[in-house]
Formats: sequence, C-alpha cells, structure tokens
Amino acid sequence: MTLVLTELAPEIQEAVQACRERVAALHSELTRYALVVWTAGNVSERVPGTDLFVIKPSGVSYDELTPETMVVCTLEGEKIADGTPAHLQPSSDTAAHAYVYRNMAEVGGVVHTHSTYATAWAIRGEAIPCVMTMMGDEFGGDVPVGPFAIIGDDSIGRGIVETLSGSHSPAVLMRNHGPFTIGKDARNAVKAAVMVEEVARTAHAARLLGELVPLDPAIIDRLYDRYQNVYGQNQQEGTQYA
Repeated sequence: MTLVLTELAPEIQEAVQACRERVAALHSELTRYALVVWTAGNVSERVPGTDLFVIKPSGVSYDELTPETMVVCTLEGEKIADGTPAHLQPSSDTAAHAYVYRNMAEVGGVVHTHSTYATAWAIRGEAIPCVMTMMGDEFGGDVPVGPFAIIGDDSIGRGIVETLSGSHSPAVLMRNHGPFTIGKDARNAVKAAVMVEEVARTAHAARLLGELVPLDPAIIDRLYDRYQNVYGQNQQEGTQYA
C-alpha cells in the first residue's frame, strides 16, 4: 500500500516540506563547487522524526530543481504519493541512500558526486592518505576506499556502511565510481563532499612533487578531537562520527 503524504500528521507534512526546501537548495552547492556535471550526483536528507527521506529526482537538470521536484521516499527506497508528478522518479542511487539510513541511525544526510580528483583516487582504488592537517580535522585519518558495486540495488549502500562503520571519515571512495559522503544532516554531508574533493586535489598535487608522508596517528587524533569538539562558534561544526 502506497504511503500518501497528505494523510500524514500536519507536523510531518511540514517537516517534509522544510526538508524538500533544504535539499533543493543544497544541490546548488554541488554545482557551485564544480562537483558534478550534467545531471549526475545527488543529495538526500532524512526527514527528522520520521522514516522518510527526500532525494533528487533522477535525470533532472540542476537548474530545474525546485522543492516541488524533490522526491519523498520511505527508508525502503519506495516513492510515496507526495504530490510530485508521476514521471519524476527518485535518483538511481536511492537504494544506496536508503540502505545507509536504515543501517546508520546517526546519519541524516547522504551525498554522491563524481568530482574529478576524488573519483580519480577511487578509480585507482587508493585511499587518500592523511597527509595534511585539514584531513586530520575533517576526516580523522585516511579517506577509505569502498568495494566496487553496480548501481541498481543496495550493493553500494552496503559497501558504504561496511567501509565507514567504525571510521571517523564522513567520506568513502567507492571503487571505480566516486565519492559518497554522510553527515548528521544534508548540509554536513555536502560539506564533506566539498572537502573530500579539496583534499583529493591537494594530495594529488603534492604527490606530483614527491613522496607523500602521512601524519603521525597521535597528531591526527589531536587534530580531529580539537576540530570536532572545540573549533567554531557552537562546537557543533564537525560531523561527530567517532
């Protein structure tokens, strides 16, 4: 039986609408930072207090995205009757996002891009080593590589969960595919997508000049603890994936 949005409690309908507005707006950050081309890539966010999430529609240009075109899905990845046109189907990565939400309760946002440098590391099947303080701050170590998986079922989601469980990193490089990032909400997942491309580009440039020397693990731990718990105005800036 299809879930119908208008039959849900008014407060849930309001939460869904607010989430659609956030997710639609955050897609502009992917184009702003040149993390995607054409219609590739997607942002999703769990609707707080529900078993629903909002995600980009499949194959729709970024300049055509609005809150009304965002698709609402259950945590099983099924589109609900939410008022969007019937022809608007959720992203081809929906099953992966849904699997992450079902299996990582702390995750409130998921992002996927094919950003150039992070994807290049993924193609090589090589983790980005923690060679700069920014990486210690943001990722708490290397950015790991996940297994190769084909789009269409939850295989990518399983690879994300298996790779990131127990890791500080909010980013994983899915082999021969590209980066997926997670966050406590969609904004934090988008930030992780921006930052993983930045460190991928910088580490690549450094490697052209010579051998990469990873930071000492004790230094990484100190950097990560400070950034996640002290840095910023409200001490909530970090992703909190310990």
